[in-house]
Amino acid sequence: MAKLIRLAAVAAASLQFGMAPATAQNIIGFGDMSCAAWGAGKSDPDQHATHVAWLRGFLSGHNYALPRQQVSVISSGTIENYINRYCASNPKGSFADGAMRLSDQFSGRNQAIRK
Repeated sequence: MAKLIRLAAVAAASLQFGMAPATAQNIIGFGDMSCAAWGAGKSDPDQHATHVAWLRGFLSGHNYALPRQQVSVISSGTIENYINRYCASNPKGSFADGAMRLSDQFSGRNQAIRK
C-alpha cells in the first residue's frame, strides 16, 4: 500500500510540473510581427526582403542555440512559401510563430529527421 501511495504522489507531482506554463519567448524583431504585416510587406520589395532576412537570421539563431538539431540549407523561396501557408492558416498569428514552427519542422525537433 505504501508503494502505491508513493507512486500516486510521484504521478501527481509529474502532472503538476508537466502542466507548468512554458516560458514566454522574447522575440526581437519588428514592431509589427503579425501575419497581416507579413502580407502587407509583400507589396513592398524592400520590406519583404527585410522580413525574409529576419527569418533567415532566426533560423541561424536556432542553429546556434541547438547545434544537434540544425535546420539544413533552406532557400528563401521555401521560407516564404512556409510563412505564406502558416499565415493563411493563422491570419491572426505572427510570422515569428511561423518561424518557430518552421525551425521545428526543418530541424527534426518535432519529428525524426535522419541526416
